[in-house]
Amino acid sequence: MTKLSFVQRDISWLSFNARVLQEANDQSVPLKERVRFLGIFSNNMDEFFRVRVATIKRMVELNSKKGKLRMHMEESPNELLNQILKIVLSQQSEFDRIWVNIQGEMKKNHIYLKTDKQLTKDQREFVTDFFEKEVRSNIIPLMIESLPELPYLRDKSIYLGVVMQKKNSAYKQQYALIEVPSKSFGRFIELPTVKNETHIILLEDVIRVNLPYIFSYFGYDHFESHVCKVTKDAEIDLDLDVSMSLVEKMQKGLKGRRKGKPVRFVYDKEMNSGLLNYLTKKLKLDQKSSIIPGGRIHNFKHFMDFPDVFPSSKKKMPAFSHPDLKKAIRVTDVISKKDVLLNFSYHSFNPILDLLREAAIDPDVQSIKITAYRLASESKIINALINASRNGKKVEVMLELKARFDEEANIEWKNILEEEGVKVILGIPNMKVHAKICVIKKRAKNKTIQYGFVSTGNLNEKTANFYGDHCLLTSNRNIMADINRIFFYLENPEAHSKSLLDCKTLLVSPTGMRQKIEDLIEFEIKEAKKGRPASITLKLNSLSDVKLIESLNRASNTGVIVNLIIRGIYSAKKQHKKHDKSPYAISIVDQYLEHARVMVFHNKGNVLVYISSADWMVRNLDHRVEAACPILNTSIKKELIEILNIQLKDNVKARILDDEFNNNYVTSQGKKKIRSQQETYNYLLKKQEIAISETSSN
Repeated sequence: MTKLSFVQRDISWLSFNARVLQEANDQSVPLKERVRFLGIFSNNMDEFFRVRVATIKRMVELNSKKGKLRMHMEESPNELLNQILKIVLSQQSEFDRIWVNIQGEMKKNHIYLKTDKQLTKDQREFVTDFFEKEVRSNIIPLMIESLPELPYLRDKSIYLGVVMQKKNSAYKQQYALIEVPSKSFGRFIELPTVKNETHIILLEDVIRVNLPYIFSYFGYDHFESHVCKVTKDAEIDLDLDVSMSLVEKMQKGLKGRRKGKPVRFVYDKEMNSGLLNYLTKKLKLDQKSSIIPGGRIHNFKHFMDFPDVFPSSKKKMPAFSHPDLKKAIRVTDVISKKDVLLNFSYHSFNPILDLLREAAIDPDVQSIKITAYRLASESKIINALINASRNGKKVEVMLELKARFDEEANIEWKNILEEEGVKVILGIPNMKVHAKICVIKKRAKNKTIQYGFVSTGNLNEKTANFYGDHCLLTSNRNIMADINRIFFYLENPEAHSKSLLDCKTLLVSPTGMRQKIEDLIEFEIKEAKKGRPASITLKLNSLSDVKLIESLNRASNTGVIVNLIIRGIYSAKKQHKKHDKSPYAISIVDQYLEHARVMVFHNKGNVLVYISSADWMVRNLDHRVEAACPILNTSIKKELIEILNIQLKDNVKARILDDEFNNNYVTSQGKKKIRSQQETYNYLLKKQEIAISETSSN
C-alpha cells in the first residue's frame, strides 16, 4: 500500500473557509445570505489568526528543531507560515472581487453603501446631527505621536487611522487613532433617502464626516483617514501558582490575552505611507508578520448582521415541532416511554427548554446535572436551571471555563449560578469537558426514574437556529447510568479516575472512545476480507487524527465502503497507486452549519449508529471528555441513516475533498438536483405530517 502523507490541518482549514467564500460567490444564494457569508468568512479568518497562526508564530520564534508540528509534515513552521500567508492573500483577493460584484447587485436592488464623500446635503446634516447626539461622547482620539508607546489596541475593534495637515504647511502633520465604537451603535446606519432606495453608511464614515469637529482644537484643515485592525494572539497563559483558583488563573490569563502579540495587521491599501510605517514600527511588525493590504472596509464579520433591507427572497426554512412532541402536554411523559431524536435546525429547540422547565417545577424531581460549553448571551437554559434551584432541586452544572472566546461569559455565568445556589463544577486541569449531556433524577412511587439527553451540539438556543445538530432525549437506563458515571468523575477526577472506564454503553474519551472506534473499523476490515458486506459512514466537523486516517484508508483498500461527510478539516491525502482506493469524501456548506457528528458501521448487518460530541482529532479523543451515544431505537436509527444518505447524494452544495483543494462541486449529469438541507427538511416535515395524519385517523 502507498505510504501516506497527510495534509496539514491549517491548510485544510483554509480550504474549508474557501468553501464559505464560494457561498458568497454563488448567485443562486439570496443576496442577504451572500453578504452574511462574507461576514462568516471574515470572522472565521479572525479566529484562525488569533489561534492557529499565533501558535505557528510562537513556534517560529522558538526556532523549534522539532518543527514538523508532529503532523507528519515536511514543512518547518516558517515554511508553513509562508504557505498560509500566500493562501490568505489569494483568498483576500477573491474576497475583494466578490464584494465588488455583490455591491453591483445591491445597486440593482436600489441598496447603496454610501461613503462620506457621496452624501447629499440632507444626508450630511443627518450624519452631523447623529454624530453630535449619539456618537461624539464615545469618541476618544489617541494622539499616538505624543505617546511613548502605542496604547493597547483591541483586536475585536477597528480603528480609523487619521493624518492631519494644514493646507499651507504640507510638511507639518500629525497622526491619530480613533476606535470605531461599533459595539455601542452597530456598524450600519440607515440614511434618509428618496423613495424605493435604501442608503446605508458605515459608522467609520460617520466619524470621517466629523473629523474637523473632533480635532477642531488643533486647527487642521486637511484630513486623511483609513481603517485598520490588529489581530492578536488569543492564547491564555495560565499561572502555575497553586494558591490561585482556576477562576483567578483564567481572569489573570484573560487580562494577559488583551496584551497578546499582534499576529496580523490589516489595513486599507490606500493608507498614508507615513502612517503605515509608523504603525507597523510601533506594533513591532516586520516582514515575517502578517501585514495584509485590503480594501476600504475591514472587520467584515459585522456583515453577518447587515440590516435586513434586501428584497424579499425565499424564506428561511422555519423550525417545526417533532411529531412525537407536537401535541404532548409534557416532554417528560413522552421520553419516559420512547426515545426522541431532535434534528436541529429543522426541529425546534423548545423541547430542551421545556424538559428543563418541567423538571424545575416537578415536585418529584430531586436533581439535575448538565454540562455547558457555549451558552446564549441571555440563556434560557440557565434561567430554567436557576428556577429549578429556587424550587429546591439539587442542580449541578459542569461549566467549561476554557471554552475558547467564551471564557469571560462563562465566568459570569458561574457567578450568577452560584449566587442562586447551583453547584458549579469548573472542569479538569489541562483538559476540556466537551461532552453535551444531561441527567434528571426523580423519585416517584418509591421508584427512582432518570432521564435526560446526549447532544452533538451546544446547549445554545440561538445557535440552534443555524447549527445542524442531533440531540437524543432518552430515559434509557444504561445511557443514564453512564452519564452518572461521567458526572461522578467530573465531581472529583482524582478520586474517581476509573469511573469513565466503567462506562458500558457510551463511548467516552479520553478513556475508551478511541480504542472502540479502532475496534469497529478493524471489524469491518475483517468482514471485507471474508468477502462479506462492510461499510463505514462518518459525518464529522474535522478528521485529522493520523492513526484513524490510516485505519480508514486501510479499510477502504480492503474493500470496506467508506463514505465521509467532513465539513471542515480533512487531513487525509488521496492515494494514487493504481490498486489503492481512497474513501469517498465530501463537504457540505449551505444555509445551516453542519455541526453534527455521526458514526455508522455495517456490523454484519446489525448496523451500529452513534451520535457524538467528538471530532476525530487528537485533542478530542485523547485530551477532552467527550461522549458518543449509540442509537438503540430502530426507527431513529433508520432516520439518521436516511439523512446521511440524503447528504451523500447532494449534488448542489456538496464539494469533493481532494489533494488540490479545488472544492469542485459534486455534479450528477441528468440527475435530479438534490440540495441535502432542503431535502432533509422536506423528509422530516413529511414524517411529521404522516404522524399527525395517523394520529387524526385514530
